[in-house]
Amino acid sequence: MSEFHRVKVRQKFYLDSVALMRFSKSLVSAQGVSEAAMMMGTPSNIEIMANAGLLKADELSAAPGDLIIGIRGVDETSVNLAMSAADNMLDTPAESTAGAQWRPRSVRSAMSLQPDANLALVSVPGAFAISEARKALRRGLHVMIFSDNVPIEQEVELKQEARRLGKLVMGPDCGTAIINGVPLAFANKVPRGDISVIGASGTGIQEITSLIAQNQRGISQAIGVGGRDLQEVVGGISTLMAMEALEKDKHTNHIVLVSKPPSELVAARVLNKASESAKPYTICFLGGVAPVLSENCGWAATLTDAAAHALGKLSLNPVEQPAFNANQRKGKLLHGLFCGGTLCTESLVLFQQAGVPVSSNVKMKGVATDNPDTHRLIDLGADEFTQGKPHPMIEPSIRDEAVQAALADNRVGVLLVDMVIGYGAHADPASHFVASLNNHRHADVDIVASVTGTDDDPQHRARQMSILSEAGVIVASSNAAATSLALSSIGAS
Repeated sequence: MSEFHRVKVRQKFYLDSVALMRFSKSLVSAQGVSEAAMMMGTPSNIEIMANAGLLKADELSAAPGDLIIGIRGVDETSVNLAMSAADNMLDTPAESTAGAQWRPRSVRSAMSLQPDANLALVSVPGAFAISEARKALRRGLHVMIFSDNVPIEQEVELKQEARRLGKLVMGPDCGTAIINGVPLAFANKVPRGDISVIGASGTGIQEITSLIAQNQRGISQAIGVGGRDLQEVVGGISTLMAMEALEKDKHTNHIVLVSKPPSELVAARVLNKASESAKPYTICFLGGVAPVLSENCGWAATLTDAAAHALGKLSLNPVEQPAFNANQRKGKLLHGLFCGGTLCTESLVLFQQAGVPVSSNVKMKGVATDNPDTHRLIDLGADEFTQGKPHPMIEPSIRDEAVQAALADNRVGVLLVDMVIGYGAHADPASHFVASLNNHRHADVDIVASVTGTDDDPQHRARQMSILSEAGVIVASSNAAATSLALSSIGAS
């Protein structure tokens, strides 16, 4: 049956991508609508909408600063009603803010409002991110770039300029930071302390800082540098500048470095700088081989090991071994469905340590990219799942279809999942996950979960864990502990 589609362009109408994603989800739920999206008119977004059958790439003229609304439905009436609803959603916020306090619309006007500010957080489409970041830098601000899809050559140029100006650039694609006790973007509420973290991974920082907080210690600074900073082309510019800053920070007595394996050249540069420090370091290059380290540096193979080393412990508190339903399972395979890419990587490391074959969409030496006949760990926050959609930490329904598929797969006996809470994350991911089980009688599938966060987070970690436990989910104290439990349930350790 043919469908009707309609496209509308609002010129020079910008809204944050998260707000647009939520509006899009609301439209899709309308009767008679099969697909809908609101996106800024960047070339990549136009391609995404064209691939979804919402428009033809050559049927409209839109600039990156224009908003595109595309709706496809069963008939013209349904689509027109949905388009009217879209207009109402977009216009209502503007009407509701009438008379509200003035908000700046540029870096210059923001600095006129807060002349003492020293940091700007940039969250605009990637095509505009470097331009806005450069404006902030040249006005004497450090910059955190939450935006992704920034060309790497622009990142290099910006960071080189920032280094000349003596300003730190966090990002692009920097999802997490805690600066002077203030959580930024995706971050958790943790106490102040004397341990600092430098990370090229957002959920890696979240897991380590949360585990430290759960063990009654605190964080001085958590500095995200962007996932590409330790690549050879970037050269670790932000990482090295962060190390210099923390060396001078009187509140920092221990520094943790966390990332996926850096280039050999950059790793040597970073480790050499760490060896010259008077402060102890924990080095956690997930999936990498332990290098020769100086006496002030310790190696951690996992995020949990990194937190333990920073705390001066051999290990963190183990969890009790629960009773699994191995004899009742319908299958023997383990499927892991992750919101956090670094958490997925940590689990892959543990699979490799246990000598268990595994496939994943995360690229790692010795890990198959696609093997339906083996255990699988999938990062659902990867680009192939989030193009034109919210990140599963923001909108956990992104994981629903994969959860249902795993529960319906007669080969799967164990399901491993993560919940990441904190500022910027979904208000109640545990309740959503339990609802996503869709009343499935999962006595024939063991479900193992972890919750990254703290009891001081808005979602309250203990409450999230309780919701999962009451639904029959086995809850572990960390992602590494959950993975170890899942491995033991399939006869590996």
